Amino acid sequence: MSGSSASLADYRAALTAPGALAPVLASALGRFPIAMIGLATLLYVQRATGSFAAAGLVSAGTLAGVSLGSVGQGRVIDRLGPTRPLLVAAGLFGLAATVLVVAVHTRQPLALLVVLALLAGLVQPALPGTSRALWAELVPPGPRRDAAYSYEAISLEVFFILGPAVAALLVVAPWPGTGFVVAAAAMTVGSAAFAVTRPVRVLRPAPAGPSIGALGALARPAMRTVALASLGFGLVVGFVEVGVPAFTAAAGSPATGGLLLSAWSVASVLAGVLYSMRPWPRPLHLRMPALLGAFGVLVAAMAVVGPVPSFALLVVVMLAAGALITPQVTAHSLAVDIAAPEGTATEAFGWVVTAATLGLAAGQSAAGIVVEAAGPPSAFLAGGLAGVVLAVVLWVRRATLAPDQPRRYSSWASTESSAAGQRTGSTSV
Repeated sequence: MSGSSASLADYRAALTAPGALAPVLASALGRFPIAMIGLATLLYVQRATGSFAAAGLVSAGTLAGVSLGSVGQGRVIDRLGPTRPLLVAAGLFGLAATVLVVAVHTRQPLALLVVLALLAGLVQPALPGTSRALWAELVPPGPRRDAAYSYEAISLEVFFILGPAVAALLVVAPWPGTGFVVAAAAMTVGSAAFAVTRPVRVLRPAPAGPSIGALGALARPAMRTVALASLGFGLVVGFVEVGVPAFTAAAGSPATGGLLLSAWSVASVLAGVLYSMRPWPRPLHLRMPALLGAFGVLVAAMAVVGPVPSFALLVVVMLAAGALITPQVTAHSLAVDIAAPEGTATEAFGWVVTAATLGLAAGQSAAGIVVEAAGPPSAFLAGGLAGVVLAVVLWVRRATLAPDQPRRYSSWASTESSAAGQRTGSTSV
């Protein structure tokens, strides 16, 4: 199995397909805060409590809730269609986020904050999987659909980089909870707007497939391999997202942390677009362990800032590591299209989001402890080594994604090219 390349013309054709504009814009608004929520929560609670360890636990509670809720919501969406589940989730999330802000502001006990953060994450709208699965209805199989999936991966990666950067910048606002409120509001409004667009409202539930048990889409070994790759990616990023703000805060410039994190986005987006044109290694079963291993090595190399506290040196190493982010997220998205059982498109991508979120939660929580015990550079070293270890595990499991499996496209309804063309032609914003 190999990931195909996509040209700029394919990206343009996918994004300008009939019916695509409204859900694309709404999805962008709702997905942008996905990676912002965790760090915004961490920085808000850290300012309120004065403890990175306590803040890491609350942030991890939010991310753990997302990891549990995204798969469950994905299954419901695959069975009922996306509109009603997303609207309910958006309303509940807005309410849960409001309660959490009140609890932090009134300095409630840490245990209560963790529980409330868990609940907020649990009802966070499962927009990434729904947005990705919509493309199977808007464009036919082939290079344009690959470009659409690559767009989803690239845009999500940009959000994973810019979101934390914006959160780190907003923490210096007069009220440190500004970043969290902005993120929660954008997610609520964007998810609801996406749910009521016409292309989303006309989607039909997926046909019933063979029983795959309690694990759902994750029952397939190939999906477990993809989820493991996503877990490793999130774990490494989680360490960096805590290590960088801690490093800049110790150096006396907290706001610089946001600028350093945003530096990732420049290299990541440019490298991601170029990489999608000529991906290497081309076979996905080789690409995922290679990219995660190299990512871990470069993040570990960021630890050299310890004896030499240089922002410039950190930026150079971060740019090199950032160039490998989009290629990983794109590989995960392309692999889902092949590894997922039929009729589980949203749930399958939910597992990828869940795995990345669990990795972020574990990385941020562990990094907070490591930072307080041994300093920020140690967080980079620990995160990088964890990525290398999981890359070795991916290499051992590479046969589960070997090229002997035929390429399949999963969608809510029929995946026949002619049917996709008919739906595209009859769908309008």
